[in-house]
Amino acid sequence: MNETIQTILGHRSIRKFKERPLSNEEINTIIEAASRASTSSFMMAYSIIGIDDASVKSKLAKISGQSYVEHNGHLFVFCADLNKVGLLASPEEKQQINENVENTEHFLVATIDAALAAQNACLAAEGIGLGVCYIGSIRNDIKTVDQLLGLPDHVIPLFGLAVGEPDHDPQPKPRLPKEAFYFKNKYIESASLQKEIEHFDQGVNDYYKKRSENKRMDQWSTQMIRKLSTPIRTDVTPFVQSKGLNKK
Repeated sequence: MNETIQTILGHRSIRKFKERPLSNEEINTIIEAASRASTSSFMMAYSIIGIDDASVKSKLAKISGQSYVEHNGHLFVFCADLNKVGLLASPEEKQQINENVENTEHFLVATIDAALAAQNACLAAEGIGLGVCYIGSIRNDIKTVDQLLGLPDHVIPLFGLAVGEPDHDPQPKPRLPKEAFYFKNKYIESASLQKEIEHFDQGVNDYYKKRSENKRMDQWSTQMIRKLSTPIRTDVTPFVQSKGLNKK
């Protein structure tokens, strides 16, 4: 099998890292790979904040509630960034730009650009033998993260990416079968889709029972029902709008 495909199919989240900082060469390789991701209309509407200051990592770890935000080889924070696109504009042009970047379309573009860059960064890191874990929980207190990183208007922190040398060997989590997410020509919601998810739930439960760490009884559907039945991070919407994004 192609080596790139092997890397993709072998992905798993690493949550325990050896205490070895990434080298400058490793960081530069990851950043360069991120920069080569596809981008909408050549906007490259993202920025990446590399965190190697122990005190900043510690503060972010307290916000996220995850120890591996502090203990890793390097922490990257990916941001949607619609600030720098107008830095060289005239005052009149900048006013027009600021009015337009507030819409949902540009917010989506910036978020997607950042996610594509991050996935390239993950593939590069895993390709050189490192492990990764996405950190959405920095949004537990998104305003404090924003202040901590000194982000201007039209820039918001989306998620972190912890990278480092793995210090454990977790099994990859199962994924939904193709029949549950790939449809030809139109979305098909049917009894067969429900059966596919029920079958997947059984497989997920078996995975949790047999895995080497944190064994438990659980299913994908019950996890999603728990997650989506409780309000979460309700401050994110007003915060994003206060930064001049996703307002119309």
